[in-house]
Amino acid sequence: MLENKTKVLLILSREVLDRARVVAGKATTALKLPVSLQIVLRALIEVGLKQEDRPVLLANIEDQAKAVRLQRSAARRAWAEGGLTNLRSGPRQGLSGRGRQRPRK
Repeated sequence: MLENKTKVLLILSREVLDRARVVAGKATTALKLPVSLQIVLRALIEVGLKQEDRPVLLANIEDQAKAVRLQRSAARRAWAEGGLTNLRSGPRQGLSGRGRQRPRK
């Protein structure tokens, strides 16, 4: 099942995370097996991807895309007005200009 896997950072609201925890608890009780939050989230993503033509799913995707656009444009405006000075992502660069270096073993 998980032979070809990758890691993903997923940022969720507290409400969504709590609802997923409830699903994990109910599944644990019903199946009499330990069901983790990660298992629940993977299952929800897989089921959601199978329903890609549902109008409700598309509407949710649209709402989230618009919310991200609004946040990014607000951050750009704040940066342009001088409110934010360092919006760079990724590792900070040291004197060498090559980013943060890991110590060698």
